[in-house]
Amino acid sequence: MRRNRETAQKQISILTLDDDSIMTSTIQAYFQRSGYQVDVENDPYAAIERVRKNGYDILLLDFLMSPICGDQVVEEIRKFNPEIFIVLLTGHKSMAPPIKTIRQLDIQGYYEKSDRFDQLELLVESCVKSIRQMRTIRGYQKGLSVVVDALPGIYNLQSMEHISDGILEMVEELLPAKGSFLAFETEQKGERVPFLRMRGDLPECDYYRLFSDVEWEGANAVQKDGYLLLPVSDETHKAVGGIGILPKSEPQKEQIQLVKIFSRQASAAIYNSQLHQRVNEQNEELTQAYQYLEDGYIQTIDTLRFVVETRDIETKGHSERVSCLAAALAGEMGLEKEDVERIRVAGLFHDIGKVGVPDGILLKPGKLTDSEYDEIKKHPDAGAKILSVFRPFSDMIPIVRGHHERMDGRGYPDGLRGEEIPLGARIIAVADSFDAMISNRQYRSGLGIDRAISEIRAGRETQFDGRVVDSFLSLVEREGEEGFLKRFSSHV
Repeated sequence: MRRNRETAQKQISILTLDDDSIMTSTIQAYFQRSGYQVDVENDPYAAIERVRKNGYDILLLDFLMSPICGDQVVEEIRKFNPEIFIVLLTGHKSMAPPIKTIRQLDIQGYYEKSDRFDQLELLVESCVKSIRQMRTIRGYQKGLSVVVDALPGIYNLQSMEHISDGILEMVEELLPAKGSFLAFETEQKGERVPFLRMRGDLPECDYYRLFSDVEWEGANAVQKDGYLLLPVSDETHKAVGGIGILPKSEPQKEQIQLVKIFSRQASAAIYNSQLHQRVNEQNEELTQAYQYLEDGYIQTIDTLRFVVETRDIETKGHSERVSCLAAALAGEMGLEKEDVERIRVAGLFHDIGKVGVPDGILLKPGKLTDSEYDEIKKHPDAGAKILSVFRPFSDMIPIVRGHHERMDGRGYPDGLRGEEIPLGARIIAVADSFDAMISNRQYRSGLGIDRAISEIRAGRETQFDGRVVDSFLSLVEREGEEGFLKRFSSHV
């Protein structure tokens, strides 16, 4: 644990700014003893340029300085760097910056100077934890983008050698390696024959024996003899071989997770290729393969949904709650079972387009600017494009695209009005708005259920479909407010 902490500190760069050179030198010495990389600056204007050039992780700066104060420095830095973590220091309690200023400039902490730095160190450690979490999330985002971009290539009908080369190339992009190999059994003219494809500099060994005694039951990755091994499965999910990776260094947890996700897609691609080799004589297996591919795509898109929610802890579980309430409203309105199910699944993925919204906007605690709000408004269209990759989601695309439209035509992205908006989208709009209203956010507390119900009622036929509102109110009345919250919300 201590070693992990020291490693994390070495990866963090700090700039301390104060017109008092003794103070900056003291802070530098204190944090360098804890393993941090610390630079000092006594000129506010020079500090702004150093942040612009070097992209520090944390800035510790004095509030009262000459020729400009700390809040002015932060205001300039925020124009080009919204992500740096900032802690403001002052030796004059009576002249501390107002809370409004701290919030507007997105300052992460405030510290009153003293001859002890233990409280300041706690603030820095809190910043470090947040930085590590954001780096992990970005790693997942980047890796998942690589996976999604690679899928069309490995699913194209081509030779097994080309597919295997593409799989190994992508594996090594996700996890830097000295080399990798793919070994499994394939079928040629009704007989099982071994297949081996290698990449990079690998030592001589019996690659098939590496997999022979691996117990894959409940495991998706195994480390053995310096290799990271992942199963290649057939249509029954039985391991028939595997991918072996010889990493250049100890793999990180998120790297292993991304390679596991991709290996499932690789298994599906390999099986798909084998299936098309015998499609004329085994037509039934072709149908099974498409189901197998469908499962793989759903897993990938569901992982994207998971990444969206883990980026912002306050929205965790939002999609599940919206999905559950939307399905209940659809049932209350007497829709057919298949329509209820379609709306339920669309509710799960209604915000998937937010995977493309920058963290600085999605996680911003204060009010969004007009340009930032325009970026947020792109997520219904982005979500529709993500779902359009695979045919089973085609019926849900108009629902996801239209869940922020309004009955009066003032919604987005298309400004649809009334019946032009798909019914499923009108249902999700009510469920989405209700959950958003009763949920806590950094910049406000959640509304009580009475207030939320009043807002839904007030939006009838302007924001919301009157029939959906009636079904919502009917459901609340039958369940009772406490029962309704218990069933459809975690905010009891």
